[in-house]
Amino acid sequence: MKKIDYKWIALSCTTLGALFSVLSGSTLIIALPAIMKDLHASMNIIMWTVMIYMLSLTILVPCIGRVADMIGRKKLYISGFIIFTLSSVLCGFCETGLQLLIFRFVQSIGGALLVANSTPIVADAFPKNELGKAMGINGMVISVASVIGPILGGLFINIGWRYIFFINIPIGIAGTIWAGLMLKELDILPEKQKFDWAGTITFTIGITSMLLALTLGSFYGWSKLYVVVLFIIAAIFMVIFPFIENKMDQPMLDLELFKSRILAFAFGSTLLNGVARGAITFLLVFYFQGIKAIDPVIAGILLAPFAISMMIVAPISGWLSDRIGSRELSSIGLLISAVGLIGMIRITASTSVMELSIWMLIAGFGSGMFFSPNTSAIMGAVPVERRGIAAGVRTMMNNAGNVISIALAMAIISSSIDPKAMQGLFTGTQVGSEGIAVGHFVAGLRTAFAVSFAISILAASISYMRGPQPKWETKLN
Repeated sequence: MKKIDYKWIALSCTTLGALFSVLSGSTLIIALPAIMKDLHASMNIIMWTVMIYMLSLTILVPCIGRVADMIGRKKLYISGFIIFTLSSVLCGFCETGLQLLIFRFVQSIGGALLVANSTPIVADAFPKNELGKAMGINGMVISVASVIGPILGGLFINIGWRYIFFINIPIGIAGTIWAGLMLKELDILPEKQKFDWAGTITFTIGITSMLLALTLGSFYGWSKLYVVVLFIIAAIFMVIFPFIENKMDQPMLDLELFKSRILAFAFGSTLLNGVARGAITFLLVFYFQGIKAIDPVIAGILLAPFAISMMIVAPISGWLSDRIGSRELSSIGLLISAVGLIGMIRITASTSVMELSIWMLIAGFGSGMFFSPNTSAIMGAVPVERRGIAAGVRTMMNNAGNVISIALAMAIISSSIDPKAMQGLFTGTQVGSEGIAVGHFVAGLRTAFAVSFAISILAASISYMRGPQPKWETKLN
């Protein structure tokens, strides 16, 4: 098969994987209140079914990216399909909230294998001058999954939320077979590679402690002894980590990536964009169902504007970035997202659905304009043998941003509303004008959106500060 043909085969495999993983998450988010009631689970358990997936991806993806650079991407990618499919079966049959939490963790391992390898597979297959277009198509598929996911989730609630996981089975089987038959390793793998165990263990302890401290602190209070201890552990290990990596010939995380101005600022804007927009959908799910008392199917449809505009813009901005560069497009995209967030700051219990849809369209437009050019810039700025770790760092930054975003949002809201009242809103037992603490919840939403707006402005500034394309020396041993 000619390489010019293979690039589209590779893109089809990775877009199927993106559809697979994103669809699972977007269908789940709309069903959280229903799952909470059916499994008689606490809000903490349900929150952790969301958080554990993002935490796991944040921690595992950079390590998997390094392994992929050593042994190849195909085997790991196919393994991701298999693990994700099998764990979906387990999630579908779980009987308690704790079981769902455990099986979601297993599912996150499969998701990490898919996410860590999809972008490098595309970058290996496409020439640099077409990377933006390829990333745009990938982004469009992710947006499609984000559009149909909440709607499917709402429909599945009516016939049984377990089908949210069962729908993954045919997709997973098809993806496993297609990737197994069609994917191939395009580049000669470096010889005499060694895995950096010291750096990996240090990084894992440090980043896990930091993310857990942020999450637990937002839920249970920043003054708790275990939260303070986790922050101290994180600080110690994250300080030790760069010293270990600088002494390694083959480090787990190549710190030279951060010496490149374009990469450092592209990674930084990715992190901040995740912080700014990670909690938007999560918060609006509970606003529509808890405050507006809207049916889950309709609530899923109402979340669509954000993803629809992103779906339309992502391939166009990717195509444009191949011709005019990523700096201006990414930065303008973040500013447009900030405009959408300005509108959301004005949210009240009586805000019309039409007005919210307009602001979501604007925010999604900006996100689509940012995603493809920024990803293309990152993958085009590193040599072949570093694409796995570069993609891993990008995903780590994005997921870390999402974790921080939800933790911040929950910290803001929980500071102004009683936990029992919050659980009542989340499960729908206290809704609409008869609900309790509606005003406090909405005030928390407005504050959370205001913080997101400020972070979007900061992200746009950092995105614009990126420099020229770096020159790399290829390391083959």
